[in-house]
Amino acid sequence: MAVTESVGRAAEGARVTHEGILRRQSARESAARTYARALPIVPVRARGLTIEGADGRRYLDCLSGAGTLALGHNHPVVLEAIRKVLDSGAPLHVLDLATPVKDAFTTELFRTLPPGLADRARVQFCGPAGTDAVEAAFKLVRTATGRTGMLAFTGASHGMTKGALEASGGATDVRVARLPYPQDYRCPFGVGGERGAELAARWTESVLDDTGSGVARPAGMILEPVQGEGGVIPAPDGWMRRMRELTADRSIPLIADEVQTGVGRTGRFWAVEHSGVVPDVMVLSKAIGGSLPLAVVVYRADLDAWRPGDHAGTFRGNQLAMAAGTATLAYVRENRLAEHAETLGARMLAQLGSLTEEFDCVGDVRGRGLMIGVELVDPEGSPQGPLPAAPELASAVQRECLRRGLIVELGGRHAGVVRLLPPLTLTDEQADAVLDRLTDAVRAVARGGGERGGGGAR
Repeated sequence: MAVTESVGRAAEGARVTHEGILRRQSARESAARTYARALPIVPVRARGLTIEGADGRRYLDCLSGAGTLALGHNHPVVLEAIRKVLDSGAPLHVLDLATPVKDAFTTELFRTLPPGLADRARVQFCGPAGTDAVEAAFKLVRTATGRTGMLAFTGASHGMTKGALEASGGATDVRVARLPYPQDYRCPFGVGGERGAELAARWTESVLDDTGSGVARPAGMILEPVQGEGGVIPAPDGWMRRMRELTADRSIPLIADEVQTGVGRTGRFWAVEHSGVVPDVMVLSKAIGGSLPLAVVVYRADLDAWRPGDHAGTFRGNQLAMAAGTATLAYVRENRLAEHAETLGARMLAQLGSLTEEFDCVGDVRGRGLMIGVELVDPEGSPQGPLPAAPELASAVQRECLRRGLIVELGGRHAGVVRLLPPLTLTDEQADAVLDRLTDAVRAVARGGGERGGGGAR
């Protein structure tokens, strides 16, 4: 009896602590906070795929720091790399001075770059976020070309600073020309497939070559090989090659935003490798820091027209992030985790594909490697073309997943896509657990058993 009472008091204490922290966060933090609204948990311990909350509950984390945690939480090789730097007495802040830690990171990074870029590349260490690297890339190509305009794509998401926002999908009144990004389920031309991709490429070619298009020759083109926040939309390989040809023929630097797709996430070390495209500039962040803040721009040496100090930043020499990043890059490369992501991701996509047959509210399942999206739709919508996105259903699925101990993210134009970004160390058994919980959550919502039902089972 005493043991039962003690356990009960401990559980009640954990619940009070959990609720108190959430209450104080709500009272103190900015209204701009995002993940905390949909995921009211208080992580206190984590390892691999698993997070333990202050309330004692355990969760399978398929958010992975929005793709930052390639090896999951607190991987031993990452912790060891950080401890080694801390124990060595090395300086933790050195601006852009050369250090053994930075040299090791740069060497490992260049070892992974696509052939054709690594042997003629330069690297610029930026502020610690991916959006900082996007800003640096824009400044780089504008300096190198003497031009100002940029080409970007519908549905893009490149960051939250001013220039990055201008190139993202919701921007207005900017110096960025917006081009159609090909996709099958919501093809802007209503045809999808190779035909839709070809039409998108022709549109781009027309904008570039038509003297009446209103678009002057730009400083660069930025694209995501897979649009993540845009709804997990992989770019067709043939279209990627066309973009490379169109830009190369017109001396327009091609910028690949690999902030979320890089380091094995899509089944290749860098997502551009699926198509064989070698970009002029690569924007890298998230996983390259091994869970710590780090961002870089890698680019062709002949674009290096900057003068000393043209792009700088106080926190561009994070030694701990470089050490953690070196360990992560090497581990992914040596253990062939990109290949693992490709194989396991294909199996997960195949199994999730059955949801479109079982439930009217699941419009599409898509992705590449361990970057997977399930689009929820309104089955009562117009029958012509794809059904309308259903953000309320997607939110309900996210909540049902959390109730079952699964953390997922939402994305897409209307936040109607449930996204999976598990660590690349995901095992077959863990993948089965993730699929079971997600499927059960969709079933609960579709059959009216969730917080927002009415999705409709077939």
